Amino acid sequence: MRALREMTRAFCEKEIAPNIDRFREQHHVDRDLWNKAGEVGLLCMSIPEEYGGGGGTFAHEAVLMEEQSRIADSSWGVSLHNAIVAHYLLAYGSEEQKKQWLPKMATGEVVGAIAMTEPGTGSDLQSVKTKAIKDGDDYVIDGSKTFITNGGQADLIIVVAKTDPNEGAKGISLILVEADREGFSRGRVLDKIGQRGQDTSELNFTGVRVPQSNLLGDAEGLGFIQLMQQLPQERLIIGVTSVSGMEAAVEATVAYTKEREAFGRPVFSFQNTKFKLAECATEAKIARVFVDDCIVKHLKGELDIPTVAMAKWWTSDRAMVVADECLQLFGGYGYMNEYPIARMWADTRVQKIYAGTNEIMKEIIARSL
Repeated sequence: MRALREMTRAFCEKEIAPNIDRFREQHHVDRDLWNKAGEVGLLCMSIPEEYGGGGGTFAHEAVLMEEQSRIADSSWGVSLHNAIVAHYLLAYGSEEQKKQWLPKMATGEVVGAIAMTEPGTGSDLQSVKTKAIKDGDDYVIDGSKTFITNGGQADLIIVVAKTDPNEGAKGISLILVEADREGFSRGRVLDKIGQRGQDTSELNFTGVRVPQSNLLGDAEGLGFIQLMQQLPQERLIIGVTSVSGMEAAVEATVAYTKEREAFGRPVFSFQNTKFKLAECATEAKIARVFVDDCIVKHLKGELDIPTVAMAKWWTSDRAMVVADECLQLFGGYGYMNEYPIARMWADTRVQKIYAGTNEIMKEIIARSL
């Protein structure tokens, strides 16, 4: 694992860190970043070797997430590609689907996305309006999606759609849609407060025909169950990135306050600074212990839904508190985008929203009480 961390850190510092400002300006990473990552084995690390992956576990994916957070990058949607999209295929795909797509995702030839959210539906996935209606041997898909991570570059999209529009959760299915299908189009890359280098996009489906063999799973109507089974790992990803973000913010702020002087002495020497950083370091340490325990449980198949909901809401909430306290210690410079702490602050805010809002997390927890 140490060798992986060293290699991952070197990759992030060479291929991503020097380009962060440019990625933010163009609102997407360079397409060949995916290919470069595939060449060194950073894609689909937790996918079995027989499908082109690294044969590792979620712990290997966590190393990449942590090193990406360490350089304050939010542009590259690799955690979604690796630990979400690829795992839907691994868990529910047919043997043919897995052999067709996973090796290409592992090399970077194919970038993955999952299209859940719609303009009129957020956390309420049962109310999606996108339809996939049978016609001969095909499904015809009509609808629109928004807030889609990797939407601007994705070659393969898992689409959440109603195969039975008259049903709620029982009418939902997951269907694979290739980006070169006629009737598929990308809308604008969205103008966000943070994560400005990420190609979060709108997607449109107008009479898109795909073969019924593109259905993910053994039968129609399993989509909602599939989503509920995979969302805990997505929420654990937010826990991992929240913790590593806290640690990176504290590290950057300690270094800055020891160098920056005010009233003739380092800012770190003031009691308020030391106490605030002591609080932030404690928050990060507590969160690290909690999330690491969740990872261990997840690797054993013992991580329950209420606990991962706790991890998601609490770490994302505390990460925002830590980012705000650290930004304050930078003074006016903390508000300047040239300083990573400003990006960390803006990028962190959405973690309280996506993968189910923190309010939804508390509802999930409350049901278990």
